[in-house]
Amino acid sequence: MEDGLKPTGDTKLDQAIRQWLRYDRNPKTISLVQDMVKDGSMEALKKCFSSRMEFGTAGLRAAMGPGISCMNDLTIIQTTQGFCRYLEQSFGNLKERGVVIGYDARAHPTSGGSSKRFASLAAAVFISRGVPVHLFSEITPTPFVPFTVSHLGLCAGIMVTASHNPKQDNGYKVYWENGAQIVSPHDSGISKAIEENLEPWPASWNTEEALKATLLKDPFQDIKTQYFQAIQKHCHHREINKKSEVKIVHTSVHGVGHTFVQSAFKAFDLHPPYPVEEQKDPDPEFPTVKYPNPEEGKGVLTLSFALAEREGASVVLANDPDADRLAIAEKQESGQWRVFSGNELGALLGWWMFHCWSEQNSDAAAVKNLYMLASTVSSKILRAIALKEGFHFEETLTGFKWMGNRAKDLLDQGKSVLFAFEEAIGYMCCNSVLDKDGVSAAAIAGEMISYLATKSKSLSQQLTTIFEEYGYHISKNSYFICHDQEVIHNLFERLRNFGGKKDSYPSECGRFSISAVRDLTTGYDSNQPDKKAILSTSTSSQMITFTFSNGGVATMRTSGTEPKIKYYTELCAAPGNSDVTHLKKELDDLVDAIVENFFEPVKNKLQPKPE
Repeated sequence: MEDGLKPTGDTKLDQAIRQWLRYDRNPKTISLVQDMVKDGSMEALKKCFSSRMEFGTAGLRAAMGPGISCMNDLTIIQTTQGFCRYLEQSFGNLKERGVVIGYDARAHPTSGGSSKRFASLAAAVFISRGVPVHLFSEITPTPFVPFTVSHLGLCAGIMVTASHNPKQDNGYKVYWENGAQIVSPHDSGISKAIEENLEPWPASWNTEEALKATLLKDPFQDIKTQYFQAIQKHCHHREINKKSEVKIVHTSVHGVGHTFVQSAFKAFDLHPPYPVEEQKDPDPEFPTVKYPNPEEGKGVLTLSFALAEREGASVVLANDPDADRLAIAEKQESGQWRVFSGNELGALLGWWMFHCWSEQNSDAAAVKNLYMLASTVSSKILRAIALKEGFHFEETLTGFKWMGNRAKDLLDQGKSVLFAFEEAIGYMCCNSVLDKDGVSAAAIAGEMISYLATKSKSLSQQLTTIFEEYGYHISKNSYFICHDQEVIHNLFERLRNFGGKKDSYPSECGRFSISAVRDLTTGYDSNQPDKKAILSTSTSSQMITFTFSNGGVATMRTSGTEPKIKYYTELCAAPGNSDVTHLKKELDDLVDAIVENFFEPVKNKLQPKPE
């Protein structure tokens, strides 16, 4: 190579490395690449340079490190240049309105990357094009970015975070002017613009000048004040909160959540939760947990349970590191801790939001204007509540980008959107944020817990009450690991051409009869008169839902970010059918039948979810 480095023998790889060394200005990543070339580390070089990170509707998420497949200074500049160009084409008034940029506490000393560094580089790119930037001066929860987009009427928002991913990862999450995450076709438009703007613009590296520019504003204090004011419209029991003696523990799992959840509790006049000291300060190493993901359950909450035992607390709240999700656990009479599933919390929070709304609204007709949303792989409990109470329930595709955009459409039509949730512990309890928000959800949960205590009721008892009134909804979700795309493709194709018959789906699974099939990969829905699915379809991912005659629903889908085939199953019983032991056995039998007949794990060499 012309820079004195020996060629690898792979022309395409050499070109990518040469271009990288020409564009990059970060001494750490340059040195890492030069060392790999000198050592002839072909595998490592291929991993870093063979394919560029794909920009999708979830933005970017990858490991921090050198090369086009990783998150680093150069790929952040290239991504932001593409995004900036796309915004210039989309908005004539971008230079009047501007963008907001937030970041979490992630850092990767080896490559010199960090969320704060990436955020300042993104700011430099926009400022070099004369675009005003609202750059937070401190770490913030992810929900602050969509809140700021809506509150200030900006064109877009960027949040630099990898949420609950392992410590080496980072991400670049994008919001549109409506305050919701981007959906198609923006992702492909931005992706194309990135490819067309790979060479760094002259001022893109100049963070020092950008941080002094008059176009740069710090929205931190104003947004913090406005956000905590906005969520207070969901505080309905201030007097109960003030007097409550319920003790609650909170962990932010080394992320950004601690101070913000403390402030949210204060805004609701709730006593401050006990913080888990070892986890309350942001730490990019996440030293006390294997994975910083509260969805993993008890393993992440060990320190929280220990603190709760010491303080005599009965409830634990946990946020993921960017505080957009919320997990809850409660001590049972047996002394054991129960970690609620995302679906169970959806039932509790949905019931609570409607209960509070009903107390405020005496007009019986107002309920017809009310909506709740859930993703299609989440529990159908809101549908059961809606049927009985008279409000509207809608399903969307998986992910809050769909719920956020749908909520905005409904709000623009003058409807009220009270609540939205997905089973992956994501909750939108306050429509000032059109995305999941673990900070407002924590305060609203705190008030619900305090209110239930005045009725001498636990969360578990209230969940039973909900199920007895609206019908038991019992779910069981898991996944198989599969790295072979051909195996995955064949598995789903077999279900579409079942028994060797083209375009023919199974009519039974073991002893269970199938009453309906919806395939969102092909757009088929046996329940619709024209057999066409109402929800939008995507040929790039696999997703089939089976409805069973016994009230069971099962969805099989591939993951966009991991080598997994996931399944989501739920048994929806009619109100009055409260033999829980029987219902659980029926669901277990159904899951076993699906695994054996549809997944065929032995034949397909699928790895079960590690316990």
